[in-house]
Amino acid sequence: MNYSEYMELVATINYHMNLYYNNDAPEISDYEYDQLMIKLKKAEKENPEWVTPDSPSQKIGGVAMREAGVKVAHDVPMLSIEDVFTKEDVIAWYNKVHQMHPECTFSVETKIDGLSATLRYSKKEDGKLHLDMAETRGDGLVGEDVTANVLVIPDVKKVLDLPYDSLQIRGEVYMSHEDFERYNQRQEEMGKKLAANPRNLAAGTLRQLDSSITKERGLRMFIFNIQQGPDELMTTHDGSLAILEKAGVPVVNHTVCKTADEIIAKIDEIAAMRSELHYDIDGAVVKINEVKYRDDFPAGSKYSAGHIAYKYPPEEKTVVIDEIIVDVGRTGKLTFTGVFHDIETGKPARLCGTSVSRATLHNQDYINDMQIGIGGAYKLFKSGEIIPKLNGCVNAPEKVFTAPTECPVCGAPLVREEDTADIRCVSSSCPAQLSRTIAYFCSLDCMNIMGFGDTIVDALVKEGYLQNYADIYTLKNHRDELIEKGIIGKEKNTDKILEAIEKSKQNDAAKVLTGLAIRNVGKNTAKDIMKHFASITDLADATADELIAIDDIGETTALCITEFFSAPANKEIIARLQAEGVNLEAAEQTDTTDKLAGMTLVVTGTLPTLGRKEATELIEKNGGKCAGSVSKKTTYVVAGEAAGSKLTKAQELGIPVIDEAGLFDLIK
Repeated sequence: MNYSEYMELVATINYHMNLYYNNDAPEISDYEYDQLMIKLKKAEKENPEWVTPDSPSQKIGGVAMREAGVKVAHDVPMLSIEDVFTKEDVIAWYNKVHQMHPECTFSVETKIDGLSATLRYSKKEDGKLHLDMAETRGDGLVGEDVTANVLVIPDVKKVLDLPYDSLQIRGEVYMSHEDFERYNQRQEEMGKKLAANPRNLAAGTLRQLDSSITKERGLRMFIFNIQQGPDELMTTHDGSLAILEKAGVPVVNHTVCKTADEIIAKIDEIAAMRSELHYDIDGAVVKINEVKYRDDFPAGSKYSAGHIAYKYPPEEKTVVIDEIIVDVGRTGKLTFTGVFHDIETGKPARLCGTSVSRATLHNQDYINDMQIGIGGAYKLFKSGEIIPKLNGCVNAPEKVFTAPTECPVCGAPLVREEDTADIRCVSSSCPAQLSRTIAYFCSLDCMNIMGFGDTIVDALVKEGYLQNYADIYTLKNHRDELIEKGIIGKEKNTDKILEAIEKSKQNDAAKVLTGLAIRNVGKNTAKDIMKHFASITDLADATADELIAIDDIGETTALCITEFFSAPANKEIIARLQAEGVNLEAAEQTDTTDKLAGMTLVVTGTLPTLGRKEATELIEKNGGKCAGSVSKKTTYVVAGEAAGSKLTKAQELGIPVIDEAGLFDLIK
């Protein structure tokens, strides 16, 4: 590895470190992250002159989140535990310790997958210890004060009847599988986004500002270490945990071992019970039990002395395919979903704390490569510990699944696109596409018809009221009938939605264009296009060459647009929308400039005076493009308070970062 490759690896790890510790939104699995760190440490061992204090190997990944609470400096640094990945590494570490201290014993514990926190207690007038503060790890030296949220965690003792002046104990805040599934079930019922996994949800819950939400969601906590306390708690680790447990404090599952064989046996025992625990773990921690010996075995500025953590490989289960569901998406593209059961239990597979019974099968080429079919057995794991993914065929089925030749919804012939693996239904009257297309037309980025969601659209399509976009604007003619049938709801709700439909007629033409769901024409492309045409009817008459002349409009997109507007059925829809009074005229550009022409800006965080929408409009009004993610093509990142991973990525890529005042300076 050369230095350039090393720095690229550092940037990649920093990016994923920020996602995990600060945003609770990892994109890769712990295992994949660990492999990157192993690669980094190997490079630094071979090239020690490359190592700086800012290297991921020398620091803890978190930072105190300003929006979540008050910053607090730790009395005792909250360091990480050095990871090892083979049992040979465990034995080598044991031998090193045992050689210096033959009488040493070890505590082997479950490594709970949650968020680390320290609890500070002090003696009050009643002679007991009272909880003064709870703090997250942050960067190991400075964390967040999350006392209000910790106080509503049932496992946390507010008062300890122990004869000490002060005490600081550290533990792991986590969410049980039961509470996690309860949360996601409620989210699903409300049509909201589901949480990815218990760890992320627990971390986000502990950091947010409303303690009533923390209490309602349910968090738990195990204590695993004494950070600071009297001598009797700083002698042996298991002895201190026993004192805490007697005082009613939930402590981590732990066993004292004397030999290397006992340690390995306990690690295997923890692995075997992993699926039976009501919480997630990702390893086993091995600690020197005699606290006084720990400082003899430092592991660098990032890691606490006298500990190692054996990391288990990613969980993997073998599943059997029971069914393959073929569906049709909004654009007519076929989607494939495998439904399966765990070969051992006959139930949904249990992975990373969640029950899994379905996985995306992507396309026919993927199905062929993986030999996927009914009755076949396959390895299953979670990509990034979030997305279920098949990982190889164990027992091939009698027959590999083949996609149908006719649309499963409307029966029209299916077409495989040239040079792609996509199979599509090209029938414009396909009900599956119709429901999804109309729902998309009504969505926030398009016509923004509040309350007009998928369920109502499906019902109206089924009852024959909606056959294309234009029919939305004739629903007012069926008001009494709709109320009588209760399709939209009672009188009040029906009138509310009909009013929202009428209001949507005044939207900018760019929103109408976005809603037409022309392939490759999203909201940003629609905005760019409508800067060049006075109306959608003018756009409908444009040639492919005229469209290609617009920046970022290529041949494929131009062809999609011209084909759409040349179709007789679509011409009729545009005419009907116009007849119903839907605005097809582009908004007149006032106070526009080209001062940001050719620039791509990304807005992140909370700006002092501009909302995200206002900032976007300001950038676009001055000729710039506002993107949602940071890349090498980004010109500036406009960062406000509590800027997150986008700011980090900008710094890694060397993209200039400006604040709101800097944005105003650009357009002076």
